[in-house]
Amino acid sequence: MQFPDYPFQGRRIEVRPGVFQHVLDEGPRDGEVVLMLHGNPSWSYYWRHLVLGLRDRYRCIVPDHVGMGLSDKPDDAHYTYTLQSRIEDLDTVLDGLGITGPVTLAVHDWGGMVGFGWALRDPSRVRRLVILNTASFPLPAAKPMPWQIALGRDWKLGELVIRGFNAFSAGASWIGVERRMPRAVRRAYVAPYDSWANRISTVRFMQDIPLGPDDAAWPLLEAAGRALPGYADRPAFIGWGLKDFVFDHHFLDGFRSALPQAEVTAFDDAGHYVLEDRHEVLVPRIRAFLDAHPLQAG
Repeated sequence: MQFPDYPFQGRRIEVRPGVFQHVLDEGPRDGEVVLMLHGNPSWSYYWRHLVLGLRDRYRCIVPDHVGMGLSDKPDDAHYTYTLQSRIEDLDTVLDGLGITGPVTLAVHDWGGMVGFGWALRDPSRVRRLVILNTASFPLPAAKPMPWQIALGRDWKLGELVIRGFNAFSAGASWIGVERRMPRAVRRAYVAPYDSWANRISTVRFMQDIPLGPDDAAWPLLEAAGRALPGYADRPAFIGWGLKDFVFDHHFLDGFRSALPQAEVTAFDDAGHYVLEDRHEVLVPRIRAFLDAHPLQAG
């Protein structure tokens, strides 16, 4: 299947017995590694403009989480859809690609928790940060849980709507942007989630959102939040769509507080999918940021 602006040939890596994860590996093998992690309900397609803008010099590694994008979509009997599983999968993918050295961690949405959760094992591997509308710490006290997320997380009706009608992926392709997506792009976002079975991860991701100590992912979220200020000595770029109704200014303020040296580009006219709304600005700025902070100098 062909998708607009996605001229890539990915690889498939077995991360569990019989479960394969799709990953893009674009750019020179000896290039500085930029690890790009998507959230829910997107997939590696979200990062396409940045990959195209970097792959001449940088090695761009972009996994589709299991159940997402072009990866396998196993049922609950064959895969445990938890944050811990995502982190273990990421280790397996990087090992399979022979990537054992430093990386630039680029994260969006729940990719932030996957990435920062993975980095807890060895924070020294993360040499630069690119942070786009995401989180790596608990929900700020001043931020209420949006009802749209609570519906999918806590209510059977939400699961029925999401899996029966693809409501989360389709809805995000409309309300996640301020600049309307072209029809072909919108279709690309929702294409992987074309059946009840193939929508399992979009709802399991939501059900795994940790809000308190009784939730399985809570210890990882707390640990990542505590560790975040430890990255303040590393170059960081923050790009933010201020019209995001989930990862809004409360989350941006949290990153700014933890990473006071970060270069921040925030847009009043961009939403959650900030790379869709403002990739013409963000891609060259991220490229300039990476060029200005080569890993060798670190």
